[in-house]
Amino acid sequence: MDANSAAFARQRRCVQRHAHHSDAVSLFNMLTGAELFDKVESLLPEHRERLFPPTETLSMFLAQALSADRSCQKAVDEAAARRVATGLRACSTSTGAYCSARARLPVEMVRTLARYTGHWITAHVPQPWCWRGRPVRLVDGTTVGMPDTPENQAQYPQSRSQKPGLGFPLCRLVGVMCLGSGAVLDAAIGPFRGKGGDEQALLRSMLDTLERGDLVLGDAYFATYFLLCALVARGIDAVFEQNGSRQLTTDFRRGQRLGRAIT
Repeated sequence: MDANSAAFARQRRCVQRHAHHSDAVSLFNMLTGAELFDKVESLLPEHRERLFPPTETLSMFLAQALSADRSCQKAVDEAAARRVATGLRACSTSTGAYCSARARLPVEMVRTLARYTGHWITAHVPQPWCWRGRPVRLVDGTTVGMPDTPENQAQYPQSRSQKPGLGFPLCRLVGVMCLGSGAVLDAAIGPFRGKGGDEQALLRSMLDTLERGDLVLGDAYFATYFLLCALVARGIDAVFEQNGSRQLTTDFRRGQRLGRAIT
């Protein structure tokens, strides 16, 4: 095993170990810790101190997502057992209240916290983790199936290869990640097909996430002249795989200049 593969294997084991030991308590302590307290407080919606307030609900939701058993029942059972263990009054283990509290979490709160923590982690990345002193940002996209409801079908149409009524709504997701830390800096969602749903359009909605001096790395879906120009104008370089439908090499020096060079 070469040095890079060995380092990657160690990093993966470390991430898996931390994820395995992450629970709602540790995540709650993180959300209410000194680094995040002010930001979390500014994003909290108006609420009453019920059994599942927003910070408690969000910490349980994060632990649920990291758990091998992602059921709501396991999340509620652990919360009930923790209450009894700490001397609090026992509560019902029905999942209804937790699911309702989770549905009330503002999407913008979760999105803003994800961006904030991603940038906070990236700001503390050691310089040797950069490529020749430059931060590398990975961009990539994927699709996610959604519950088959009329509202989702209207907003996120299914694939044309599936007959109406037999497929599930599809959501396209594009993320911007830090190569050094693995943190997600931003993400955008859109319909699987239709205007504004392609990966380039979603990336363009997040260009403000990138900073001058960044190096963007992506696949052939992003290899267009217009996107390269938009990045260069912001002082950002990019490395994209050549699109298979084009020639194997592209030499911009052989093109016809139509305007002033960007400086």
